[in-house]
Amino acid sequence: MSSLLPHRFLFRYSLPIRYERKLPRSGKKLLGLSDDFVLADFAPLDKARSFGELRLAWNEEGVGVSVEIKGKNQPLRCDLQAPENSDGLRVFIDTRNTQNIHRASRYCQQFFLLPTGGGPSGTEPWGMQAPILRAREESPRANMADIRLAAAVSNSGYCLEAWLPASVLHGFDPEIQPRLGFYYSLRDAELGEQYLSVSSEFPFSVDPSLWSTLELVP
Repeated sequence: MSSLLPHRFLFRYSLPIRYERKLPRSGKKLLGLSDDFVLADFAPLDKARSFGELRLAWNEEGVGVSVEIKGKNQPLRCDLQAPENSDGLRVFIDTRNTQNIHRASRYCQQFFLLPTGGGPSGTEPWGMQAPILRAREESPRANMADIRLAAAVSNSGYCLEAWLPASVLHGFDPEIQPRLGFYYSLRDAELGEQYLSVSSEFPFSVDPSLWSTLELVP
């Protein structure tokens, strides 16, 4: 039976995320996270190749996430009307890290973060919160104006940085709950799809029990 399952499905991951007091930054870089903040990559367990590198950090004011994509030859495809089919990052966060529920609670949120497509010219990074289907409780809607985004796009890829402040993360309280449920999927029309662990063959988009844990390390 286990041979029919992805190797990444056989483990439950708890990932330490480093603290960075000086976030978000006020200079050219919104986050500017070093290699110390790189998120572990489990794709080699299934002999898969990752095309994007994620970095995460936190402090009492929120959570920062960045992704860098390399190796592209085709232009980005970002459609604000269909973010699930666009090039970009999809992030799931559960501020209570409830690992034994199969339907999302009000502490579970889903965000789409795109490197382009926003703004009057359609060239600015863009983000939105989307409902989680089949949720037993709907999370409060975040004010997306509170999210800060920065992107640098080149002919061969892009770097996207996002700062998710506590005001958009319902229930975020690191002192009381220093663990977050977390999952991501990364989509690129040219390079394919990348996941933290299981692929879209599993219902990670509606089932928080498939998410991993972020340990907020002081």
